[in-house]
Amino acid sequence: MDGQVVLQEEDTEGSWTLLSWLASCLMVFGGALPYLPQYQEIQMSSNTEGFSTRVCLVLLIANILRIFFWIGKQFELTLLLQSVVMILTMFAMLHLCCMVQNTNRVSTKQHRLLDLDFRYFWKWTAFEDYLLFCFGFTVLCAVVTLLLLDSAVFVEMLGSLAVMFEAMLGLPQLLQNFHNRSTKGMSVKMVLLWTAGDIFKTTYFVMNESPTQFFVCGSVQILIDVAILLQVLFYSQDTRAKLG
Repeated sequence: MDGQVVLQEEDTEGSWTLLSWLASCLMVFGGALPYLPQYQEIQMSSNTEGFSTRVCLVLLIANILRIFFWIGKQFELTLLLQSVVMILTMFAMLHLCCMVQNTNRVSTKQHRLLDLDFRYFWKWTAFEDYLLFCFGFTVLCAVVTLLLLDSAVFVEMLGSLAVMFEAMLGLPQLLQNFHNRSTKGMSVKMVLLWTAGDIFKTTYFVMNESPTQFFVCGSVQILIDVAILLQVLFYSQDTRAKLG
């Protein structure tokens, strides 16, 4: 009898371990999945106008800051790995956008980071300029973090900045849709996956007692996701076609 109880306890513990491992894997790679349909949409249409590359800017800044936040306050390793995967995903999206835009470009004039023309900030011609900007931002964060790492206030502020930027993830897309008065070129599947992912990760944050900043971030993201989905309904006369 005692042996059966022990076996049942071991089976239960094993099941929870498996579920925990699956949830962690979903957290690491799940954030990148919504960009797959948008990537395919851009490839098929050879048009980037419906997708805001400033989404990539927001996520790159947020995840670079989150990595330095992890250095100062080591929370789950899962969230650190998620940041690395997300940074690589954003670079893939930017690389595709640069290729498509350069192929479609009529003017021979190029806009480069070192031109220091703020009008073309994050609208550069070469993918290398985006890499250079992120490298410079990372070096700046590294120097400041090295100097102020012993300050608990600085570390918490770093975490708050990271989640504040991440919470604004969908805002550039929301504003671009408003400016275009259309959601054409934006993958609705991407936004639906955003919403599902944000609900999942917010629940994950609560269950794993992650820092409060993460829960606030997830909640704000869900609200913005819903606002974008409402734009789809408002701007599209044939929502079913969009969903297809």
